[in-house]
Amino acid sequence: MSHSAEAKAQYNFNKLQKRLRRLTGQAVMDFNMIEDGDRIMVCLSGGKDSYTLLDTLQHLQRVAPVKFDLFAINLDQKQPGFPEHVLPEYLDKLGIEYKIVEEDTYSIVTDIIPEGKTTCSLCSRLRRGILYRTAKEMGATKIALGHHRDDMIETLFLNMFYGGKLKSMPAKLMSDNGEHMVIRPLAYCKEVDIEKYAERMEFPIIPCNLCGSQENLQRKHTKAMLAEWNKQYPGRIESIFTAMQNVVPSHLADKDLFNFKDLQTGDVIDGGDIALDKPDIPKQPALDDEHISDVVTINLS
Repeated sequence: MSHSAEAKAQYNFNKLQKRLRRLTGQAVMDFNMIEDGDRIMVCLSGGKDSYTLLDTLQHLQRVAPVKFDLFAINLDQKQPGFPEHVLPEYLDKLGIEYKIVEEDTYSIVTDIIPEGKTTCSLCSRLRRGILYRTAKEMGATKIALGHHRDDMIETLFLNMFYGGKLKSMPAKLMSDNGEHMVIRPLAYCKEVDIEKYAERMEFPIIPCNLCGSQENLQRKHTKAMLAEWNKQYPGRIESIFTAMQNVVPSHLADKDLFNFKDLQTGDVIDGGDIALDKPDIPKQPALDDEHISDVVTINLS
């Protein structure tokens, strides 16, 4: 690679890194994910998302005005072929506190689920319970997961198509048992950026297909649909995510979310009924975050 090509590649990487750090910092601030004195358990699976999450949170730990601790956790589920040495070696080099939890959930799942059937649901429930228990044992105040913007959008459509709910994957929520706060600091980050970053950082990726279970076909189809939309209609994905942050309950149909029964004549709510008006739709979809300059950001570089 020529000197000019190397310089360009480094420039693009620096830009990518700053974008991921900025968006992570923005999400942390918007949802008050991290507070002074927090002890955050970072769930590390060995995939691109969790490596990027840990890397970005370590940077945030160095520059943020609040002080918090990080430690990594990995659940070794005893899947055949799982490279047990990869994560300990990586984490030892980082010098970060970590714990490898060994639980043979693989055998439990394969004993219960018939061969050829999807094991993801049961496996996820078992994994979640173990992580909650470990967080309590380790004194964690927050549990950080590596889900990103695209995961949240996919989940929105999965719930609409198959669950009949207008519901997504929240950036911050209380755990199932009511004891832990779960955060997703990469909520504003795009999967394509994370993929590029993980490749450039040469993270020791552990494949996610070790268990041999079938991929969730519903999520696969939804992901393909969104990818096709993004190809045909640039900006549509950004508009969808923006819409998730601009909900108007009075213009939906959930009678429990908005008090339609007590709505009286003369009450103009959120602009009233403009269904018959000429649509006020922009010629271009919402812009990508790279092209938006008039936003408040946190400087994490």
